[in-house]
Amino acid sequence: MTKIRALLILTALAALAACGERSKFQSYEGTEVTRLILFKDERKLFLMHDDEVLREYAVGLGFAPDGHKEIEGDGRTPEGHYFINRRNPNSRFHLSIGISYPNEVDVARAQSLGKTPGGDIFIHGRGPTYWQDAPEDWTFGCVAVTDEEIETIYAMVRNGTPISIYPSRAHMKAEMKALRRQARQARNAPAAAPVVGTTALTPAKADTTVVEPAPAAPGAVAPPPLIPSAAVAG
Repeated sequence: MTKIRALLILTALAALAACGERSKFQSYEGTEVTRLILFKDERKLFLMHDDEVLREYAVGLGFAPDGHKEIEGDGRTPEGHYFINRRNPNSRFHLSIGISYPNEVDVARAQSLGKTPGGDIFIHGRGPTYWQDAPEDWTFGCVAVTDEEIETIYAMVRNGTPISIYPSRAHMKAEMKALRRQARQARNAPAAAPVVGTTALTPAKADTTVVEPAPAAPGAVAPPPLIPSAAVAG
C-alpha cells in the first residue's frame, strides 16, 4: 500500500505541474492581419490590417543583412514580396512561420550565378540556444524576435498572408510612386475605337458564372499595397 500511495502522490504532483505549465500556443480572435511589412534598415516589422498598424516589433536579421539574398549561405535576409507559407510548432527557435523565399525569380538569379538560392527563411523566436551577448543580426537570413513575441505573431498571422520586405521606407515610397504613376497612365490611356459595321449585334448575355480565384502557387509574388500606411510611411 505504501508503494501504491507513493505512486499516486507522484502522479498527482506530475499532473499539477503539467497544469501549471504555460503553453506557447496563444489564441487570437482579434482584427485580421492582412499584410506584414518589414523595413530592414530600421529592423522593424509591422503587422498590418489594411493601413492600420496592429503590432510593431524590433527584429534581428541575417548576419550579413545588406542587400537581397541571392545564394545559399550569404547570410542575407531576402527583399521583395512574398507570403507566409508554412509554420513549425516544434522549431528549435521556439516557434516559427515560413516566408515563401525563393520564388522563381530568386531561383533563376541564383542559377545564373551557378549557385543555389537557399531557403528555410522564417520569422522565429530565440529558443534555448540563444546567447545573451548575441549580435543584433545573428540569424542565417531569417527574421528574429523574442520568444514571447513569436508566440503572438504565430497566433495572429495566418498562412497565405503577404509580407513585403523593403531595404528602407524610401524604397517603399519609390515603389508606391511608380505604382500610382502606372495607375494614372492606365486610366488616361485612350479607349480602343469601336469597329463600325452594318451588321447589328445582339448584346451578349451577362456572364453570371462565379469563378473562384486560384490559390497562390508556391513562389508567387504577392502584389504590394497601392497606398502605404500613413503609420509606417514616415
